[in-house]
Amino acid sequence: MEYNIYALGIMTAIISFLGFVVENIWLAMTKGYINNRNMNMPFLLGYGLLIMFMYFILGTPAKLAKWSVFKKLKTKFARYAVYFLCAMILVSIGEIILGTLVEEFCGFEYWNYTNLPLHITKYTSVPTSMAFAAMITFVMGKLFTPIMNWIMQMDATWVRIIGIVLIVIMVSDFFVSFYHMLHDKNFYLKWKIVLK
Repeated sequence: MEYNIYALGIMTAIISFLGFVVENIWLAMTKGYINNRNMNMPFLLGYGLLIMFMYFILGTPAKLAKWSVFKKLKTKFARYAVYFLCAMILVSIGEIILGTLVEEFCGFEYWNYTNLPLHITKYTSVPTSMAFAAMITFVMGKLFTPIMNWIMQMDATWVRIIGIVLIVIMVSDFFVSFYHMLHDKNFYLKWKIVLK
C-alpha cells in the first residue's frame, strides 16, 4: 500500500468533513437552513468511505492505466471519463443501498429524489449521481495525491495519533447517531440554523 492506514484515516476525515460541508451548502441553497446532518460531529463517514473504496478499487484517474482492464486507455481524457463513469455507477448503487437500508431499519425516508428529472428509484438520479461523480473524479484526480503526500510528510507519530483519534471519533459518532435514528425512527436533529 502506498500510504499507511493512519494517513488514510486522516484523509477519510478530511473527505467526511467536506461531505458535511457540501450537504449543508446544498441545504442552505435549497431549503434555507443548515443542520447537523444526523451526526454529532461534522463528519459524514459515507463520503470518506466512498473515496477510500474508490482508491482501493480504482486508484486515481492517473493510475487507472496500470490496471490490466484499463491498459488501452492511453489518454488522460479516457482515464478521467472511465473514472467518472465508475464513480457514477458506485454512487448510484451506494445511494440506493443506503436509502433502502435506512428506510427498512429506521422507518423513514432518508432522502427522496422523485421530484428530480431522471430519478432511478427515489434514492438516486442521473443528475445527482453525475454531480457526485464529478466531485469524486475531481478530488481523486487533482487533490487526493497532493493531500496524501502532505500528510505523509508530517511526523509519523503525529500522523498515527491524529489518524487514530479521527477514526475513533468518526466511527463512534456514526454508530451513536444511527442508534438515535433507529431508536427514534426519525432523523437525528441535534441543531438547525435557519438562514432566511
